[in-house]
Amino acid sequence: MKQGRFFIETWGCQMNVHDTEKMSGGLLQMGYSPASSPETANVIILNTCSVREKAQEKVFSKLGSYAALKQNDSVFIGVAGCVAQQEGQYVIDRAPFVDFVLGTQSISYLPEVLARVIRKQEKVIEIGRHPESLDIPPEQIERVGGVKAYITIMEGCDNFCTFCIVPFTRGRERCRSINSVVKEVQVLAEAGYKEVQLLGQNVNSYREEGTGATFEDLLDAAHLVEGITRIRFTSPHPKDFGDPLIARYRDLPKLCPHMHLPAQSGSTDILKRMNRGYSREEFLSKVELARASVPDIAFTTDLIVGFPGESQQDFDDTLSLVQEVGFDGVYSFKYSERPYTFAEREQCDDVPDEIKIQRLAQLQEYQKRIQLRKNQNFVGEKQEVLVEGRSRKSPNEFSGRSPHNRVVNFAGSAPIGKTIRVEITRAGPNSLFGKSIH
Repeated sequence: MKQGRFFIETWGCQMNVHDTEKMSGGLLQMGYSPASSPETANVIILNTCSVREKAQEKVFSKLGSYAALKQNDSVFIGVAGCVAQQEGQYVIDRAPFVDFVLGTQSISYLPEVLARVIRKQEKVIEIGRHPESLDIPPEQIERVGGVKAYITIMEGCDNFCTFCIVPFTRGRERCRSINSVVKEVQVLAEAGYKEVQLLGQNVNSYREEGTGATFEDLLDAAHLVEGITRIRFTSPHPKDFGDPLIARYRDLPKLCPHMHLPAQSGSTDILKRMNRGYSREEFLSKVELARASVPDIAFTTDLIVGFPGESQQDFDDTLSLVQEVGFDGVYSFKYSERPYTFAEREQCDDVPDEIKIQRLAQLQEYQKRIQLRKNQNFVGEKQEVLVEGRSRKSPNEFSGRSPHNRVVNFAGSAPIGKTIRVEITRAGPNSLFGKSIH
């Protein structure tokens, strides 16, 4: 096989970003090297996400821009990720120039699939369920450089929220062993990484097969690894969040005091229609319990507006939840139907799009004011910042994150990977600004 260069375009969540690292590792082992653009690549992969509105159409639109590159017989195009898993054969039916389709549980099969495509000049669709793809050896993963690394601890979800396509694209819950995860943490520490982020669709439902060990047990074990200074995870489910996890925030110094806890709505009626498994009151009580134990813990969340049946009062309940919790950040979306979900089959998408747009804009403006007010309270304080690199705001500044996951841009220089103290001099709604203290 004549090796060349590869280019992977990644859409979606941290899980997809990490899947791209796994695919890159497989291609490097085959002898390929990274390309800076699709025009200079022999292998082009679109790693897709199906969470957002009209995800499939966006995939095929992007693929259309790649079609002309297929005039070169040595160029091979693949589609991976959630849309690949969801659509399978339809990807090639609609875009016949695509050479292979690789599902979410088939990442480890990329070298084999690509070899079949090249040697036999055949199209390959690999969307089977392969649990072993969850546990790719860390030395076979080509990670993005920096100070933080992702680790998949589990994949899939058993909750079946009515709006969510994850159980159909990622499958049912599957968990790695604690020993396997800890080994990966150790490898990363030895490679110089300072922070690890544990990934899963519902991390706090983690259970080790055979032993029944919990997510909290996994956190305890990862915390013992020398060299790693910060541990984060995403995303937990509110219904599974309770005293054991709160205790780890209190007792494990490396566990950063920040939790992304997806509320999805502030209305108990809508939460019930979503099949979320908790009420507004239960969500608020868990936030209160966490803050009683760790007063400065930061909370971010996901919120959907315009869910089927959402009234003005339901939306007002979401606004009041945002105010009552005082989230440090909100990822907000207007509802759109996802194929195969209960909501798509059984719940009428009855909120007009113009109302969804209006509510989303109102929510985002409301949250922006909250974030600005909260961030302004840090002016004059000193923050511990793990330096990640040059600031996107200015080439003359550096940037990093506080333990609470706040972006801090600062004047002065500091080695990447070092934790420094920064005095905050001003604040915006999305980041803090300051000067390093030596």
